[in-house]
Amino acid sequence: MQTQTPNPDPIGVLLIGSIPLPSPDAVFAKLATTLPNRLHTLPDGETSTRYNWIEWQLPCFPLETLRPQHGGIDLPATPGVYSQDSIGRTRYDEVAIESYTRFVALRENGIIPAGVRFQVSLPTPYAVIQSHLRPEFHAQFEPWYEARLLEALAAIIAHVPASALAIQWDVAVEVLALEHERGRLCNEFFRPHFINEPGGVRAGVLSRIGRICAGIPADVELGFHFCYGDAGHRHFVEPEDLGLVVDLANGVVEMLGKMRDIGWVHVPVPKGRDDEAYFEPLRGLRIAEETRLYLGLVHAYDLDGTRWRIRAAQRVLQRGFGVATECGIGRTPGEELESILDISMEVTAPIRNQ
Repeated sequence: MQTQTPNPDPIGVLLIGSIPLPSPDAVFAKLATTLPNRLHTLPDGETSTRYNWIEWQLPCFPLETLRPQHGGIDLPATPGVYSQDSIGRTRYDEVAIESYTRFVALRENGIIPAGVRFQVSLPTPYAVIQSHLRPEFHAQFEPWYEARLLEALAAIIAHVPASALAIQWDVAVEVLALEHERGRLCNEFFRPHFINEPGGVRAGVLSRIGRICAGIPADVELGFHFCYGDAGHRHFVEPEDLGLVVDLANGVVEMLGKMRDIGWVHVPVPKGRDDEAYFEPLRGLRIAEETRLYLGLVHAYDLDGTRWRIRAAQRVLQRGFGVATECGIGRTPGEELESILDISMEVTAPIRNQ
């Protein structure tokens, strides 16, 4: 009787971006030593004022344009005249360049392996506009903020060698906009201002992703983190399965395929989904063989559950994958970090070229 060969362990770990540690130095040292031979890319942890993803971008905008829940003031009787100059610098370049200086120092000291790239995780411009501004300002301010963010991205690209740089776009609010269009998320907060444009929300999302990727050199690795949001460790709406995310990822692949390669795609896996039906849409994911797929199925204090989710995915997938959490963990209690890193190490095999 022939013995069936067991599925190999997942290879590699993706850290989405934010980490509950006090500084980039602490993040780099902790992750590089705790996850040896598991990392293709290494983020700086989005520490200090950046811990809450995009909240630190609020000062970029005039107060009267902000949503009331974000500190917006009443609109003046005489509306202001706004322009590109109404939006301040994003400072993503400033913090990335400073973090890269620390990254290089630790790499030269042998703490960070030479082959690991410096990962810069960025929100899409649409996510910031949709989340922070009153709806009446979305269409007007989006191209201006996009220009500001792309200025910062260009400065990062100019400073960090392409062979050492990886850019990740955090695609969360777009997923929620698509779920709003489908009627699964009724909160008007997530209604995109381009919902009635030709092609609908999907076409609008893809055109925006195309614009922000156009200036990234081919030698800079490019990744996508698809997400259902994280408010108090809860999604804004639970995914039915990975169908919507796979369709969006395929749209990105088709659009960018003529321009450049994609380094990785990350998709979320809720803690309670260890059923094959959740992973079934991945059969239709049209990414290249060399594009890494990360499944966000690692949950703190749940080694057995993580293994069950891995096995369910392996029964569906005909390719290898790496692991990750569902979203960034910067707002995760610090004591959970050890569990997440231990599980990530336990369930993965080392990257072969490291």
